[in-house]
Amino acid sequence: MPATGAMPLDGMANRVGDELAVGPWTPLDQARISGFAEATGDRQWIHVDSERAAAELPGGHTIAHGFLVLAAASVVVQQIPLAGVASSLIYGIDRVRFLAPVAAGTSIRARVTLSEWQARDDGAQARWRVIVEGEALARPAAVFELIVRYRAG
Repeated sequence: MPATGAMPLDGMANRVGDELAVGPWTPLDQARISGFAEATGDRQWIHVDSERAAAELPGGHTIAHGFLVLAAASVVVQQIPLAGVASSLIYGIDRVRFLAPVAAGTSIRARVTLSEWQARDDGAQARWRVIVEGEALARPAAVFELIVRYRAG
């Protein structure tokens, strides 16, 4: 039985151009940024050294890794309720642009629009346009296209 409000795969071609999700505000605090640095091995000082950032970076705060911003925003796409999906996987990321740094302590959210839908023998492939907003940022933190494959089931 599909989840309440779930959209059927066979109707998604009609939704191209629609904004289908706006994620919750998600804080990227220093603990999360430092955890990402440890997990990836990217311990560049702009991400993990608060004292040096206070002295040397505009704004005086460490900044989140670009890939952390992408990962946090991509979760919203995976939460879009689609009926008849046995599994999904991220197939690729295109046209990534980091437009504004995300200072530690900033909350971000993703706005997701379906930009392309292709039926496949085993399900479908979607191209989602994702705009990552940051609280108090004058422009988006990032924009990118997330390509997801869905296996029907």
